[in-house]
Amino acid sequence: MKSHWAIVALAVVVAAGGAWLQHESRKAHLPDGVQVANVGDVRPDLALRGVDGTEHRLSAFHGQRVLLNFWASWCGPCLDEMPALARAQAKFGDQAVNVVGIAMDDPANVQAFLAAHPVPYPILLGELASPSTSLRLGNVGEVLPYSVLLDANGRILATRRGVLDEATLNKWLAASSAP
Repeated sequence: MKSHWAIVALAVVVAAGGAWLQHESRKAHLPDGVQVANVGDVRPDLALRGVDGTEHRLSAFHGQRVLLNFWASWCGPCLDEMPALARAQAKFGDQAVNVVGIAMDDPANVQAFLAAHPVPYPILLGELASPSTSLRLGNVGEVLPYSVLLDANGRILATRRGVLDEATLNKWLAASSAP
């Protein structure tokens, strides 16, 4: 019985050590002086170019709930969630809600993809160079897809690495709910 508890204690120590190392390795990827937004923070007012080259500021969406969805044309899971994002925009768009895609990809690839697969929500081009747009909005691992939900005042309500399912999208975007 004593050896059983020793094994359990060792497993707990190893797990805690692994969690600490993972946390420290994420911090190590941040360039010096880069501020990363977290849940509860007001999003930085980034200026991003649209596919047509026009500059758009995130503050232009003030007064609306916004789902920022980071994606790339080469990211299979990103492309899998796009139909659900389009349905969410159609369902909630008249309720001061916007889905905004932020492409973390080469602009030519984005234009070619959108020409073949148009979406009913705006697409902006994220900054790929360090610090990337997704990193500045909390995506420390820079994994795609990645989503950030903003309230009407630009405060980050929730973030998600990985595909957003339809139920989560509906919960996040419903005007009266908080994630």
